[in-house]
Amino acid sequence: MAACIALAGGVSAAALSVYPLSAFAASHPNLVIDAADVDAMQGAIKVPGRFRNAFLSTQSSVDAGLQQPFIVPVPADAGGGYTHEQHKKNYQLMYNAGVLFQITQDPKYAERVRDMLLAYADLYPTLPLHPKRRPDADNPGKLFWQSLNEAVWLVYTIQAYDLIRPALNDEEAEKIEQGALRPVVKFLSVDSPATFNKVHNHGTWLTAGVGMAGYVLDEPEWVEQALLDLDKSGKGGFLRQLNTLFSPDGYYNEGPYYQRYALMPFVTFAKAIENNEPERGIFEYRDGIVMKAIDTTIQLSYNGLFFPLNDAIKSKGIDTSELVLGVTIAHGESANPQLLDIAAQQNQILLTGDGLAVAQALDAGKQEPYQFKSTAFRDGKDGDEGALVVMRQQANGDQALVFKPAAQGLGHGHFDKLSWQFYDRGAEIVTDYGAARFLNVEAKNGGRYLPENETWAKQTIAHNTVVLDETSHFDNNLQFANQHYPTLKFFHADDQVKISAAEIDSAYPGVTLIRTLALVNSPENQSSYAIDLFEVTSGKIHQIDLPVHYSGQLVDTNFALRGFTDGISALGKNNGYQHLWLKAAAKPSAGLAQITWLNDNGRFYTQSSLVDGDTQLLFTELGANDPDFNLRSEKSFIARREHSQTHTFVSVLEPHGEYNPAKEFTLGAASDIQGLSHKQVGEIELVAIENKNGSTQLLAFNRSASASSESKNQFEFRGNRYAFSGRAKLFQITN
Repeated sequence: MAACIALAGGVSAAALSVYPLSAFAASHPNLVIDAADVDAMQGAIKVPGRFRNAFLSTQSSVDAGLQQPFIVPVPADAGGGYTHEQHKKNYQLMYNAGVLFQITQDPKYAERVRDMLLAYADLYPTLPLHPKRRPDADNPGKLFWQSLNEAVWLVYTIQAYDLIRPALNDEEAEKIEQGALRPVVKFLSVDSPATFNKVHNHGTWLTAGVGMAGYVLDEPEWVEQALLDLDKSGKGGFLRQLNTLFSPDGYYNEGPYYQRYALMPFVTFAKAIENNEPERGIFEYRDGIVMKAIDTTIQLSYNGLFFPLNDAIKSKGIDTSELVLGVTIAHGESANPQLLDIAAQQNQILLTGDGLAVAQALDAGKQEPYQFKSTAFRDGKDGDEGALVVMRQQANGDQALVFKPAAQGLGHGHFDKLSWQFYDRGAEIVTDYGAARFLNVEAKNGGRYLPENETWAKQTIAHNTVVLDETSHFDNNLQFANQHYPTLKFFHADDQVKISAAEIDSAYPGVTLIRTLALVNSPENQSSYAIDLFEVTSGKIHQIDLPVHYSGQLVDTNFALRGFTDGISALGKNNGYQHLWLKAAAKPSAGLAQITWLNDNGRFYTQSSLVDGDTQLLFTELGANDPDFNLRSEKSFIARREHSQTHTFVSVLEPHGEYNPAKEFTLGAASDIQGLSHKQVGEIELVAIENKNGSTQLLAFNRSASASSESKNQFEFRGNRYAFSGRAKLFQITN
């Protein structure tokens, strides 16, 4: 053990040769796949079904790869470039070939992995830091431009080595371990302490790779360091990451996109821990936080795609490889038949013991519909840093409203407290831009985040929340933003009303922002509405903007627009405003202002807002000051109040009608709303939606944070007395 401890303390790469070769034992493989899994898989490939199909598909792909000479290039390119992608292909091929070797015992698979690993053992000791590393970054790699990708390489490669270790002689194993595996472990741990000890998804990948290598190379000290940080203080490491990065509800601080990405090292290392040291009870740790995290990742999706919060690539969804692994392992631990529904949608069977169990259960028709729920996912390690609220309903279409009174989300967070998004009939209606990035497209800033990620995507105006004086929340101060978060005042969900409210008083000095969002439906007339109340209170005069970013084509307004057809200019100069072309403007008369657009899902959407004659409506399109065409051309309208201390924005989003260009018909293109009112009576708040047929949908809710399901509420409306229990109720009033 003394040799292990010396390595952890920072021994030189030249001295690696003094360390003993890991003992060959029947314990290989011993990570995600073990000997019992191999026995079961060897029998399963002879039986028709999903597992055999997955095996044959993988075998065909790998066999094709074996027909080509392998290349282990000297690193030269950043993310998306040739050498970057080649090293990714290499570790994926090595892993798959290793699995096939275990299942088939065909030596050709082990030989290819052996030869590639020997090539890496020749290459790696010669490598300096990567030539395309960011000069200011504290996480450079050697094979890849950042150590994060190096750790991903290790997570895959150590599994490949584990799988083919029985086919190696001692001389081959020694060269691979001393030339490649141990130097990579050293580089990612003692040579990269800031990243290894960091409570962040980068740290998770590093600790997972090093810890798994510890199991395979018989280095228990590495496992302890991976769990507890380099000095085993518990200030960093895998367990601290589980304690800190997830809330008690399994919500990951950086948002769904990075929750998906971080999930793979969390579940892979957890499975390896369970297989090697079941006495640790890793899947029961912190009230089952790994299992909660997998389920929450699924919950934070709509129509197969993750909600695009923070630095999110909008095309990522539940079929991503990380969640396929997560669902597979979670089903292996729980046998939950609802997870099989997600696995069926993913349509990817893994060649593991857990993958075999999923395939056999699906073949037997054991899946049950997965239940997406309306939930307030608490944020922060103790669950007291706001929440991400998801409200869902099946009301003439599958609808979801996402409300974001959550914490900042570290460096990948965006400055947009109390923002929202809306989804209906499979489409994003009220949109979030996500990240300004072309992932792995080298021509676009090497596949990294674009400059516009800072100048646009992270700025508050890029989101659906209030902006004061054209300045983003927290004045774009990340350190300050990470120390402050909204307070979730309440969340309630029943069959007809889902409603939540939150407030924050730190986004702007001396300003309190309170937003209440509700998703309601009326069975009587099959209508549904998203109701939005946004209160701004300040002791000073401000310009107050509230944008709505929408997907679709503007088709109508009930007020006159002044279009700027002879020339357009940017809306502002900084904080994202410089990227918005001002296309048109209006100042509607006091009353009801309505804006209608048509989405690609063939449905119309009307935003009906209460205005007082002093509110401007500005219509914008993204793309100004973007000489490299890095930004997508997206649309928004902005409600602007100038010279205001306090103001409450009141609006209702109404889905309606149908447009079918193939069959050439249009139904219900006009809004059914003809009136809107809002008032507060004590702690009771009322929003009345008047329909053209004379009926009124009246939402009544108790705004007090202390209200409970036992609360008895009474109020008067149009001369009549009404009562309800609990938080909220939707009344159908017929004249």
